[in-house]
Amino acid sequence: MAQIRIDGKEYEVSEGQNLLQACLNLGLNLPYFCWHPALGSVGACRQCALVQYQDENDSRGRLIMGCMTPVADGQRLSLQGETAVNFRAGVIESLMTNHPHDCPVCEEGGACHLQDMTVMSGHTRRRFRGRKRTFNNQQLGPFIGHEMNRCITCYRCLRFYRDYAGGKDLHAYASRNQVYFGRFEDGTLDSIFSGNLVEVCPTGVFTDKPLSKHYSRKWDLQCAPSVCGHCSLGCNTSPGERYGTLKRIQNRFHPDINGHFLCDRGRFGYGFVNHPQRLRTPKLGQGDEQVALSPVDAKAALQRRLQNKEGRLIGIGSPRATLEANYALMRRVGAEHFFSGLNRNDEALIQRMLTLLLSSPNILSMHQAEQADAVLILGEDLMHSAPRLALGVRQAVRSAGRSKAEAIGIPPWQDQAVQIAGQNSANPLFILHSQTGDLDELATASLRAAPQHLARIGFAIAHAINPKAPPVNDLPEQEQQLANQIATALRDATSPLLIAGASARTPALIDACEQIQRALHSCRPHKKAVGLQLVFPEANSLGLALLTRNLHENSLDDAFEAADLQSSRAIILENDLYRRAPPLQVDRFLAKLSDRIVIDMLPNRTALRADMLLPSTSFAETHGVLINNEGRAQRLFPVYPLAQGLAMASSWLSDEPNALQDHCRELLNNLADDDALFRPLNKLFPTADEISNTPFSTPRMPHRYSGRTAMRAQISVHEPQQPVDTETGLGYTMEGLPVYLRALDGEDIRPPIPFSWYPGWNSNQSQHKYHQEQRGLLGSPRAEVRLLPASSPATATPAPTRAAQGPLTTNAVSDWLQPPTAPASPPASNTDSNARPLQLLPHPRGFGTEELSNAAEVIQARCAPPTLTIHPDDAALRGIHDRDQVSILLNDQELILSARLDSGQCPGTCLVPDGMPPFEGYPLPQWSRIVRRGSDPLIGTDREAP
Repeated sequence: MAQIRIDGKEYEVSEGQNLLQACLNLGLNLPYFCWHPALGSVGACRQCALVQYQDENDSRGRLIMGCMTPVADGQRLSLQGETAVNFRAGVIESLMTNHPHDCPVCEEGGACHLQDMTVMSGHTRRRFRGRKRTFNNQQLGPFIGHEMNRCITCYRCLRFYRDYAGGKDLHAYASRNQVYFGRFEDGTLDSIFSGNLVEVCPTGVFTDKPLSKHYSRKWDLQCAPSVCGHCSLGCNTSPGERYGTLKRIQNRFHPDINGHFLCDRGRFGYGFVNHPQRLRTPKLGQGDEQVALSPVDAKAALQRRLQNKEGRLIGIGSPRATLEANYALMRRVGAEHFFSGLNRNDEALIQRMLTLLLSSPNILSMHQAEQADAVLILGEDLMHSAPRLALGVRQAVRSAGRSKAEAIGIPPWQDQAVQIAGQNSANPLFILHSQTGDLDELATASLRAAPQHLARIGFAIAHAINPKAPPVNDLPEQEQQLANQIATALRDATSPLLIAGASARTPALIDACEQIQRALHSCRPHKKAVGLQLVFPEANSLGLALLTRNLHENSLDDAFEAADLQSSRAIILENDLYRRAPPLQVDRFLAKLSDRIVIDMLPNRTALRADMLLPSTSFAETHGVLINNEGRAQRLFPVYPLAQGLAMASSWLSDEPNALQDHCRELLNNLADDDALFRPLNKLFPTADEISNTPFSTPRMPHRYSGRTAMRAQISVHEPQQPVDTETGLGYTMEGLPVYLRALDGEDIRPPIPFSWYPGWNSNQSQHKYHQEQRGLLGSPRAEVRLLPASSPATATPAPTRAAQGPLTTNAVSDWLQPPTAPASPPASNTDSNARPLQLLPHPRGFGTEELSNAAEVIQARCAPPTLTIHPDDAALRGIHDRDQVSILLNDQELILSARLDSGQCPGTCLVPDGMPPFEGYPLPQWSRIVRRGSDPLIGTDREAP
């Protein structure tokens, strides 16, 4: 710690930071623009000036820039010194000479960092009367609006987009004193992290275009803490609502997960909440015979149906439903009649991943993953299946430059100096996948192969690390050399990281990952444990797997077989079965059910077959818990009260005959009592007594919230009583104790902050006031708990699973990883008779794969049409050219796709977009013959890979 003196007061601050950080951590208001907590300092704006004195006798001092000056013991400083105040006022006046006078119509008005800093610097009158600099704006796609005339040249956008996120299509074009930030020409920004420009920009240059279409002032948005539901990483978000419509999603800082940034799918994929066809009324019957019911009548009708004893009642859960909803369904139908809603292949794969997590001694958070010094990605295209983790891997590779700079005395926040010192330094990254990806440019080495063969290479890596691991003797020499290279890099690293997942739907990849981890542990007994990150398919895949880990034969295929044996009725929870199994198989299953009760929010194909349809809530209206890929159980807080006709899925499934109230606390307490692994969930919810004894709730509405009575005056001029939230400690009002005034000591029932605001800091830059090292308000004990251990010593004894009993046997490797042989069948086309069938592989896409975000209009605008990606050599063998329409015969159904030739695709395989029509529900990978569509009859075969 260092002792410094600021304006006559003594402060104790941490060494290693710069003076701007130190002042902000102390709660002092020092203006800035170019500095960012994740991007460091470049000294571009000159706004954080302060005076430094040589000693107590120095009365004049000298000007320094706070963001570029490290903290040192004994420093004597002044923020209020006349020299510093005048300098900052001059800088801001200079910046504002070309800034337009458009605050009343600017979308950032009232929540603008430039406004805050202008007021803070004392600049209230403009003297400039000359002609302002003007630019033409660009069309940057469906996500981002562009207003270049507001730019103050802080370079934040470029530093984030290019340096931090690796984007290549945003540049700074400069001539004399004219600097333009944009693309070479109009067009959609390529990066899946482009939406962060909205929050990174301290002015209104880059704006939220979807918000612009239904704009509300930022201070009129009711907010709540929430969790992104579009992948398994569990990034924290802050949704904003007005007039019962979800208006925007902002990043909510979480030090261990998403930090300061979100991917575009998480930021803009909320459109399904406002979907015009969203289910909002309970209905009975099908087609023209459907009858709308009131919620109370629907609940009573549901109770009567559930009390019917004819036939067996089964429940089908969902990996996108909350933990409470799945548990409520399990309790309602009984554990022996509860099915996960996943096909048998996916269920087995996710349970295999869970087994690995339970036996792993070091499950890393995303922030810890960014500190890794060697990374192996096995069978995942992270930029599409887990984009925020891909951004973390990029930082792990770049951290070598920071380490090199630190070794010569350059602090990590000196961004430009760090880049110059470490420009050619990179930590090793190895990628084993079936196609080239966006991270390949960073990779030390990469390999394209089918998933089964990638698993073989994984086992070869384990054997190269530890000779006791089973050998793979028939690898080509080049691949064996790569395995040795990867083994050496992982063995020599201080903090190696292994990443695998479910995208390739190949359990052998998970087994190979475990073997590598165990081999590394055995040869590094005194070093840091090997880090692990597994990517699950959906937001609550791990939560569902934990809930069903002790059940047997509980897959969707088992439900199909059970319906064949006896008459059954089913409750289907937030799960479109047509995405999980082939359509004909689902049709047969639904036809055999005597009663189909569907609880869902969107009118999918399964919901259209329901005999009773009950509308459920989205994340914006739900109390609940999602468990992310590292075993972190996080709460969802509703942003606004339930609309008429809606109820949470767990409320529909409650035992009380006529009640639709929230009872998440009771469900979680029961689950914690039933299962010791879920016991930490008791800490998530305060008791009713704790909430009632709290003098003030935390308001969801900012204190500037306007028009609460007038906003529904066309309905009634009387303001209705605001609903009471007994579950969270948050209030649906602007009354209450503001978060920045809450006492921190001993207040365990406080909820996390619903929005960022601090006196004088109206923009989202105010979040620095709530970081853990400053005020601790972001670390609410009621927001999350860990169900799986974060880390333990490398010598910890793994859970007693098959893989934990020692390295897998050579016979197991031989059984699982023999190169598959093509099925013997006649040629499938009128081209080359020697053409072998190709292995069909699923490929997740950043836009188009995830079910809920696909319903958002702006996400649909970014979805590329589904194509079949094939290597040019395989295409030539079959007479296929780029953009040809090709036919695939899959499960006796002909599917037509446009061909896309890609030399980065692994020969012998072809990719189809996972989760997009027409490939929802097909258990891939499979072998399939691809034929060119022509005048000859269509011939094709489809057969499971041996």
